[in-house]
Amino acid sequence: MNSKETWLITGCSSGLGKALATETLAQGKNVVVTARNPEKVVDIVKNYPATALAAQLDVTDEASVKAAINAAIEHFGKIDVLVNNAGYCLRGAVEECAQDEIYREFDTNFFGAVRTIQAALPYMRKAKKGVIINFSSIAALDTSAGSAFYGATKCAVEGMSDGLRKEVGPLGIKVIVIEPGPFKTDFFYRSIDVNPNNIADYAETAGKRKVKLRELDKAGVSGWGDNTKAAKVIIEAAENPDPPFRLLLGSLAVKMGEEYARQRAAEVERWKSLSIKTDADK
Repeated sequence: MNSKETWLITGCSSGLGKALATETLAQGKNVVVTARNPEKVVDIVKNYPATALAAQLDVTDEASVKAAINAAIEHFGKIDVLVNNAGYCLRGAVEECAQDEIYREFDTNFFGAVRTIQAALPYMRKAKKGVIINFSSIAALDTSAGSAFYGATKCAVEGMSDGLRKEVGPLGIKVIVIEPGPFKTDFFYRSIDVNPNNIADYAETAGKRKVKLRELDKAGVSGWGDNTKAAKVIIEAAENPDPPFRLLLGSLAVKMGEEYARQRAAEVERWKSLSIKTDADK
C-alpha cells in the first residue's frame, strides 16, 4: 500500500486549486490533479511523474466523477483527502436570472461536490479515515447584490457539510469548509458568468456587479490573499488532528466573519421577545 498521503483536488487548472495542487506535490504528497480539460494541468504534473496523476473530471458529469475516483484508487490505492474546489459565479439579479442558469450554478457548485463526496466516501469509510474539504466563500456570510445564487450555492455547501461531518465524524472522517476572502486569481474573469438581462431598477445594485475583471489591481479591493500561502494553510488545517470545521482565509474574511457573528447575535437579542411568543402554553 502506498504510504504517501493521497489528495484528489477538483478545479486545478487555475487559482486556488492550482496553487493547492502545486503545493501538495511540492510537499511530497500524491495528488490527483483534475480539470475538465486535463491538458490545462500538464504544467503542474510534469515535474512530479511519480506522485502526480492528471485526470479528466467534470463535476457535473457523474460518469466523469466516478472515472476520476476510480483512476485515483487504481493508481494510488486510496484517497486520503478530497478537495471540492471547482465552481463559478453567476452574476445577475434574482429576478433577471433564468432557471436554467440557476440550475447550472447549483449543478456545479453544490451537486458537483455531492457527486465527488458520494463517490469517494465508500473508500474513506473502508479505510476509517479521510478528510473532505469543501470550498465555500465569504459570500455565504455576506452575499452581494448580483451574486445571490452564488451565495445560495455556498450556503447549501455549508449546510450539507455540517450534516455530513456529524455523519462521518464517528467513522474517522473529518470535514472542513473553506471560506476564502479575495485572492488574485482569474476567478473574477474566467469563472464569472454574466446574465444578459438588464432590468433598469437593478442598475445601481446587481447591475454594478455584472462585470468580469482582468485587471484586479484596478478593482478597488483591498486585502488580497496570497494563493501559495492559502495552500499551505489549507494543508496545515487538513493535517491537524482536530481541524476547524469552518476556516476563513485572509484578514478581510476574518473581519467579515466577526461582523457576521456580531450582527447575528444582535439580531437574535433584538427580536428575542417576539421569537419566543411562538412557545406553546405550559
